[in-house]
Amino acid sequence: MLRLFTALEIPPDVRSALSTMRGGLPGARWIDPENYHVTLRFIGDVDEYIAREAAFILGQIRREAFDIKFEMLSPFGGNRPRAIVALLVQTQPLMELQAEHERLLRRVGLEPEGRKFTPHVTLARLRHSSSFEVADYFSTRGALRVPVFEPDRFVLFSSRDSVGGGPYVVEADYPLLEPIQPMRQAHR
Repeated sequence: MLRLFTALEIPPDVRSALSTMRGGLPGARWIDPENYHVTLRFIGDVDEYIAREAAFILGQIRREAFDIKFEMLSPFGGNRPRAIVALLVQTQPLMELQAEHERLLRRVGLEPEGRKFTPHVTLARLRHSSSFEVADYFSTRGALRVPVFEPDRFVLFSSRDSVGGGPYVVEADYPLLEPIQPMRQAHR
């Protein structure tokens, strides 16, 4: 069995900027920066046949590259936060790419994703952090300053259960197309 998910990778300069948010929260297990990613679709534990089918069908996606912009730090989990995340701006190209992953992966027999897609990068998992400690963490943080980036591909990752997130292995990668530039009108 393979545990699979699709994702956008985070470039080194963005990982570095996100990693400045680490620390200062008792009970947090901080994700290693090299394992930061934006999950597009969690596939889960599947056999080799479904893994091959998923890898093949994802190859049908033809999307232009687009900008990824970060919005803010946020707790995940409602009244009992279970993670600290950096939320992304929900742009139309990002949401459409994720929706296409969902549609195509359902064609190979996967159950629909049960949760609404909220694009984010997980920075820490919380186990023993109180609501007060989480609130205190956010009160000491300034604005999230992370560079905008344009991914050139999305990937199919495999993973194993671990403490720091990862290690993740790229099982397949799928290029995003160069954006088409509008033609300039010639002056007469």
